[in-house]
Amino acid sequence: MDFNEIKEWYVVPFQKYVEFEGRSRRKEYWIFTLVNLLISVILSNIFSFLGTLFSLAILLPSIAVGIRRLHDIGRTGWWLLIGFIPLIGLIVLIYFFVQDSEPGANQYGANPKATAEV
Repeated sequence: MDFNEIKEWYVVPFQKYVEFEGRSRRKEYWIFTLVNLLISVILSNIFSFLGTLFSLAILLPSIAVGIRRLHDIGRTGWWLLIGFIPLIGLIVLIYFFVQDSEPGANQYGANPKATAEV
């Protein structure tokens, strides 16, 4: 995976920042999440308020891509709320987010992996 591919996948959630319908691939979710984590750590080490502002700026796109990722495995976006349960919620969400896409179309739409490979 090269830098241009990472950049492409990172931009997709910002293009759909208020789109809570549909599905998101693992690659889209994890690249977005890991790049944001890296940026947050760097900004927080420079000036803590920059890290806070960045976190607020990416809050809505992060929620949207998380919901679409849950849709991709056939779960409702309400499962995102399990993250409020300390430790166990985080473990459950990580388990959900690393699962492969549900094959074929589901109630949330067509498989994004299948449409991207065509």
